[in-house]
Amino acid sequence: MLKDEIANALKVVQDGGIILYPTDTIWGIGCDAANTEAVQKIYRLKQRSEAKSMIILLDTDNKLASYIQEVPELAYNLIEFAENPLTLVMPGARNISPALVAADGSVGIRVSNHPFCQGLIQRLRRPLVSTSANISGKPSPQYFSQIDQEIIDGVDYVVDVDQHSMEIKNPSTIMRLSPDGRFEFLRR
Repeated sequence: MLKDEIANALKVVQDGGIILYPTDTIWGIGCDAANTEAVQKIYRLKQRSEAKSMIILLDTDNKLASYIQEVPELAYNLIEFAENPLTLVMPGARNISPALVAADGSVGIRVSNHPFCQGLIQRLRRPLVSTSANISGKPSPQYFSQIDQEIIDGVDYVVDVDQHSMEIKNPSTIMRLSPDGRFEFLRR
């Protein structure tokens, strides 16, 4: 049941563990975005350079200002009207692990509409790290059955929600957004 899976994942994440979980896009590896040790576990598992930052998920856009110093007004409109999942890369990251902040001070944030993600983030009361469930350089899995055993064995908890879904979900659109409202697409 969803509620039980949220409770199980919450305990693991609060204890500094990393989870494999379904999102509104592809399967992700995640942890508490404020826990640097947990963030570094994900980098090691993915064999990924820490120079390549990961994104954070929120359950609602009204929490953006807690994690970005100056949220452009445009950000709220983009999130409200986006037809597909949208990750916004914005400068002025704060209140998250320094290991998630890019060299330029920015972080990518997506407001997830997936019931599991929303429930876990609400209970955690902090953002959740999200990165594709693959070893760096390998293709991102379209669904759970395509996730490498190395990833499954490397996390502390595998969420039992949507594991049998064969719905193909695409990665999010990524836009870089400046405080003055200028933007550019990084991935469409």
